[in-house]
Amino acid sequence: MPNKLFAVIALTVVGLTVFGWSSISVTSLLTPAPATAQQFKPQDVWRQVYQMLPDLPLENQYISRETGKQATDNTLVSRLVRYHIYVKGRPPMYRLDWKLTMADYLGANDFMGEGAYPGNDSLRQNPIDNDRAVISRLSRAQRDALINAIVSIFNPNVAAESQRQPNPTPVQQPPAPNPNSRPPQPQPGDAQLLRQ
Repeated sequence: MPNKLFAVIALTVVGLTVFGWSSISVTSLLTPAPATAQQFKPQDVWRQVYQMLPDLPLENQYISRETGKQATDNTLVSRLVRYHIYVKGRPPMYRLDWKLTMADYLGANDFMGEGAYPGNDSLRQNPIDNDRAVISRLSRAQRDALINAIVSIFNPNVAAESQRQPNPTPVQQPPAPNPNSRPPQPQPGDAQLLRQ
């Protein structure tokens, strides 16, 4: 029986790699997803983000190649979410992964290819340069609010935990060492203490 399970996992991993999903690990295939109150489709998340952050730029002025009309559903946040999940293959539930995506937009982490950017194939003009400019104009607090809004949608448990945690007590700093005192000099045999 264990050999059959291994074969199924191996074939699954090989199949995912063939289809370009090599970033999925065997552990993630065997680990159940965290339970959430609601499951959201990535293409629907942008509406909730804009409800939470109404001052965030929509950036939906682009014209659809297919219809020749303004693609009002193709917003900055919808492209950001699609880039994060489908282009980079990052999980949507964790702040750290979203911070990496923000760093991509700011040119501080990973290269963003124009050809793979969401909207490149469906809009007359590739929105990548303008989206990167908009993200760079946001303050750090605005980017953090955007990340927190997205994470709270994909992972409501994180939002609930952050509300339940009490304010941490301030940590007292140890007294600064006296600049005139010198550390003790090594003595013969001190290295032998490391073996114990």
